[in-house]
Amino acid sequence: MTQPQRDLPVLYNFRRCPYAMRARLALYLSGHAVELREILLRDKPEHFRSLSAKATVPVLWLCDGRVIDESLEVMRWAMTQPPRPADGFDLALGQLDLPIVATMDGPFKHHLDRYKYAARYDGADAVRHRAAAADILKTIAAAKTTLWLAGEQPGLVDLAVLPFIRQFRIADPDWFDGAASLKPIAKWLDAFLALPEFAACMQKYAVWQSGGAGVLFTRAAT
Repeated sequence: MTQPQRDLPVLYNFRRCPYAMRARLALYLSGHAVELREILLRDKPEHFRSLSAKATVPVLWLCDGRVIDESLEVMRWAMTQPPRPADGFDLALGQLDLPIVATMDGPFKHHLDRYKYAARYDGADAVRHRAAAADILKTIAAAKTTLWLAGEQPGLVDLAVLPFIRQFRIADPDWFDGAASLKPIAKWLDAFLALPEFAACMQKYAVWQSGGAGVLFTRAAT
């Protein structure tokens, strides 16, 4: 079936998902405009599921019909054709290929899920997985020489990994804030959370209704 012409790409989004978070940040900072459709993961729209067999956010439906359903690929797409890159950020695309990104998407996310959602995994020991994730963060902290991984300015690598560290903290804020060995990580996370651009990307939106319009998401609209 022929799809109607669209002026903007469509981004299927779930606000709290760290994968969707980093995709929004890249789109926002690169100056792209998209039609954002906020969904509930427990009630996924039929069209969303038809675009991607994975049925996980983010899903970016481009105007030419192509679908990008991996968050890092959304970030890469945004950075290959930025109309108005934001000042104050290092948006070098090669940062997404740094080993730390693979570590956070692989081992760290494995432990994070079994820490935060231990009941979903048979035999998962939340405390053990918390310790394993914290060990990864300690290694990162020991190697950092500047506030941001990218250097003096926040960069794509920071935007790619910090949403997952935010989720790690949310699992038990008192424990995280009280962990002396994670103080450098906490300082880094606090700087990220204080960015006006982060606040702009974390606005709440009404859940999209099938057949209706989404909302305009772009830096120019804030």
